[in-house]
Amino acid sequence: MNYSVQFKKSLKTLTKQKAFLAVVVICALMSVFNRYFLTAQNLSSLLLQVTILWIMAFGVTFCIISGECDLSLGANMCICGIIAIKLLPYLQIWVILIIVLLVGAAVGAVNAFISVNQGANSFIVTLGMMMLLKGICLVMTDGAPIAGTSKTFAAFGTGSILGVYNITWVAVLLFVISLWVMKRTEFGRNCYAVGYSKDVAAYSGVAVKRHLWVTFIISACSAALAGFCLSAELNSGSAAYGDNTALLINCGVVVGGTPFNGGYGGMVQSLIGVFLFGLLENVMNLLAVTPYMQMLIRGILIVLVIGMDCYARKKKREDV
Repeated sequence: MNYSVQFKKSLKTLTKQKAFLAVVVICALMSVFNRYFLTAQNLSSLLLQVTILWIMAFGVTFCIISGECDLSLGANMCICGIIAIKLLPYLQIWVILIIVLLVGAAVGAVNAFISVNQGANSFIVTLGMMMLLKGICLVMTDGAPIAGTSKTFAAFGTGSILGVYNITWVAVLLFVISLWVMKRTEFGRNCYAVGYSKDVAAYSGVAVKRHLWVTFIISACSAALAGFCLSAELNSGSAAYGDNTALLINCGVVVGGTPFNGGYGGMVQSLIGVFLFGLLENVMNLLAVTPYMQMLIRGILIVLVIGMDCYARKKKREDV
């Protein structure tokens, strides 16, 4: 057996699974050096912490694989959560959910119209939408949190089935559906085609503009659903929620293995990449790392992993 060749293959496989490897190493070290890490309370808290991020990540992955991005996620989540709380005294919860999803779809449609039909860069468009929605949130709440008034709504956010939070089951269901769509449907295959090359996809018969419209709306609806779940979990709505969420999720998706320029990646990668950021925050809180240092560490992680990814891509192009 050629051990040198086997070693190189193993090393190549590991470099493709950087986020997963980081998760394994962090969990192994923390389980040895911190007795609180593997406690049921901490693991439950970690799962709840990443659930909202997962809900948005699975939606925005369609957008990123197609070569676009959505930085309005956090603000969209925020405004939909506030709308849900404000409507609680007047409507049934299922009606509120439909309204919230329609609001999210409207935000996604505006993003799509300006980015796709007007040819603007989606990074700038969704960044502007983020600022617009945040402003609306502040006006709606006067900058103060709004408490929920429905025990049923709060019970949904904090309740569990088989020991797993209800909103985590929502994330699991969304993951299964998204994975199936990406792997088994024409729409999922078109995501890769459009992300690889919009021109080639158009020549192949893909309705690129319509496809991108759908991806923006899916991304925005996932943020709306996350806002509904977050407001139920906290039983409140606030303009302060989701300030760094969009950046965290987009970077988590990229760190997991779905590049910003699109063309490949997937839901499993997004799940692992976003979980890595949630795990990192959980670990830093257990170790009593200051918020300023936490921001520095996150930044270092993002730069290192994306830098390694770009270097690997460059070497691949040179080898070809």
